[in-house]
Amino acid sequence: MRLTRFTDLALRVLMRLAIEETDLPTTRDVAATMEVPYTHTAKVVARLQHLGLVEARRGRGGGLALTAAGRAAPVGSVVRELEGEGDVVDCEGTTPCPLRGACVLRGALRRAQEAFYAALDPLTVNDLVASPTGPLLLGISSRAPTGAGSSP
Repeated sequence: MRLTRFTDLALRVLMRLAIEETDLPTTRDVAATMEVPYTHTAKVVARLQHLGLVEARRGRGGGLALTAAGRAAPVGSVVRELEGEGDVVDCEGTTPCPLRGACVLRGALRRAQEAFYAALDPLTVNDLVASPTGPLLLGISSRAPTGAGSSP
């Protein structure tokens, strides 16, 4: 299985926010820490807000914060939501596969995809930042340039 870049970045944003205890980073701060474009990060943050995993606070003292639901979210559920329920292979595309009516591969790939998600289900976002990952993330985020005066 391969995650989209969007899902990969979303998981890294959740992890970055999970280590924050006092300072609320802005979207620009998170983008700088993750070394990804601000525009990509802003789209990810908007989707995570829509899912109720992240909240953005505007104004002085504002920034991004992980919600309680975000901290406890099963990683498998987050990945399922971000990746969608599509098949691993597109048997029905613009040129449908002539084997689709009798193919066992499609079902096997569907089961493999679900096994992939199921392996992530026991992990929560908080689990992802347990040692040694959390302390490493803290070190990375403390070296990143800050986006003073930027919006969440």
